[in-house]
Amino acid sequence: MATATTVNIKLSRSSRIYRSYEPVEGRIVIKSANSISHQTIRLSVNGSVNLQVRGGSAGVIESFYGVIKPIQIVKKTIEVGSSGKIAAGTTEIPFSLNLREPGIVEKFYETFHGTNINIQYLLTVDIPRGYLHKPLSATVEFIIEGSRVDLPERPIPPEMVIFYITQDTQRHPLLPEIKTGGFRVTGKLATQCSLQDPLSGELTVEASSVPITSIDIHLLRVESIIVGERIVTETSLIQSTQIADGDVCRNMTLPIYVVLPRLLMCPSVFAGPFSVEFKVCLTISFKSKLAKAQPKSDPTAPRLWMALERLPLELVRTKRDQFSC
Repeated sequence: MATATTVNIKLSRSSRIYRSYEPVEGRIVIKSANSISHQTIRLSVNGSVNLQVRGGSAGVIESFYGVIKPIQIVKKTIEVGSSGKIAAGTTEIPFSLNLREPGIVEKFYETFHGTNINIQYLLTVDIPRGYLHKPLSATVEFIIEGSRVDLPERPIPPEMVIFYITQDTQRHPLLPEIKTGGFRVTGKLATQCSLQDPLSGELTVEASSVPITSIDIHLLRVESIIVGERIVTETSLIQSTQIADGDVCRNMTLPIYVVLPRLLMCPSVFAGPFSVEFKVCLTISFKSKLAKAQPKSDPTAPRLWMALERLPLELVRTKRDQFSC
């Protein structure tokens, strides 16, 4: 049985992270037991913003589903090999592809994988071999991070916001014993920080008549898409981190330190047809038999035995981040 011919793209950087002003470089690796003929070897790059509105989301009628065209960021093809033969064994073809055209200023959004918004950059090699042979192809995703243009210099100091959480700040009903007994939690949290830095702050439980079972911090993404004359917004959970487990000591300062996931977050984006924003949700769970009986679902949804505090989170990239990979 003949050994199958394989083709792969090996990028020059193991992290796969590039800036829009840098050439994407690497090698096309072809492995074959026999020599093969080909018509050409083409390398294509395709960067786009893919927008999706699920039927029924935020009250949007079904006719909106699937009608949003992708926003093209970059699309170009180069020829890295003319027609000929590839010898048996392993063949490596180096390549270098510039994303930006000279004199043309394109807007390159950073790579982001969300629920309804995906910003993705793909590199594809195609090797057509004529009508009698199956063409060869391979695709790899690479990651775009912001360019140096208009980036802040050294890391910006995080903007700290002071918050306090009591029974009177809650907009949803609480269990009678929590409402009447009362509680007070204070602290501060960074609401603007660099993507390279952790989300930091501190929290103190000053008083609580009902024992606390858990304190958690949740990262949320808020994706908005313009569909016709409507703005469809959906909030989804990215990551949850437990700050405290059990009934913590009163008046003891608890540190908040959360590492931001690279691919699931990006600098806050406010483009014409879409936007990507982020929020932080602090939740305090109190001891209750009702909590054990209820099935676990959205950890940020209001519950009778929980207190919530939501804060906006602006993410930025600085020039220091350019050297993090």
